[in-house]
Amino acid sequence: MKNRIVRAIAGIFILISLLLAIYINQNWLWFTAFVGANLLQSSITKWCLMDDILTKLGVKD
Repeated sequence: MKNRIVRAIAGIFILISLLLAIYINQNWLWFTAFVGANLLQSSITKWCLMDDILTKLGVKD
């Protein structure tokens, strides 16, 4: 369950930042790059901050 939540949050962040880049300012694309870099880092190190946050909030695997 936690993996699905992490992926959903990442997807929501990416979509929101793309909408903000289109309608507000293109600098919001840096947020998209940040989310992508965190996904890449998570796949390499097998550590994800959002996973830790969800664990502390009581979300089960």
